Amino acid sequence: MFPQHKLLAFFLIINCLFILQACSESNSLVPIPHDGVILAFGDSLTVGVGVSEESSYPAILAALSARQVISSGVSGEETSQGVKRLAGVLDEVQPNLVVLLQGGNDILRNRSTRQIKSNLANMIETIQARQIDAVLIGVPEKKLFSDVAPFYEELASEYNLVFADDLLSGLLRNNEYKSDAVHLNQRGYRLLAESIHELLVKYGALNN
Repeated sequence: MFPQHKLLAFFLIINCLFILQACSESNSLVPIPHDGVILAFGDSLTVGVGVSEESSYPAILAALSARQVISSGVSGEETSQGVKRLAGVLDEVQPNLVVLLQGGNDILRNRSTRQIKSNLANMIETIQARQIDAVLIGVPEKKLFSDVAPFYEELASEYNLVFADDLLSGLLRNNEYKSDAVHLNQRGYRLLAESIHELLVKYGALNN
C-alpha cells in the first residue's frame, strides 16, 4: 500500500493534468527564445512568502525553463495597486511573457468582485497592448475548500488567455502544500512552478 503522502502527490499530479487539458486548445503562445524573459507578476505568492527566495515559484520556474524569470511580487498588494505598478515594470523588464497571479488580497479583504475583475482586465489589456503573451493563474474564492473565483474564467475567455484554472485552489485545499492559511510551502511552490512550466511547454512558449 502506498504511503499517504505519495498518494496525495499522485492525485495532485492527476488534477494538474486535468487543469492543463481544460485550458483552451485554441490558445497558443509565442516561443520564448533562450535569451528571453518571463515576468512573474503578483503578490506574496510570487514573492514566495513561507520559503526562501530560491524555493519561490519564479526561481524554480527559471531552473525548469532555462530562461530568465524576473520575480515582481509585492506582499499584500491588491489589484488596484498592481494596475499602477504594471506598466512601469513591463517597460523596465521588456518580457516575452507574463505570468499574472493577482487578486488574492482583494478576495481576502472582500473587495468588489466587479472591481477586481476590472483591475485584472486593465492589467491584461496593458500586457496585450505591448504584444506580450500572458498566462493567467486563477485564485480561489474566500470559502472553505473553494474553487477558483468565476471571474478568472470569464477573463480568460474574454481575452483568449492560457489559463490555469484549479491549480492554485487545488494546492491551497491541501495542507501538505501550505506554510499557512494562504501561502504555500516548499513542496507547494515547486508544484506550482512545475505546473506553470508544463503549461508553457504545452502551449508552445517553451520547447523543453
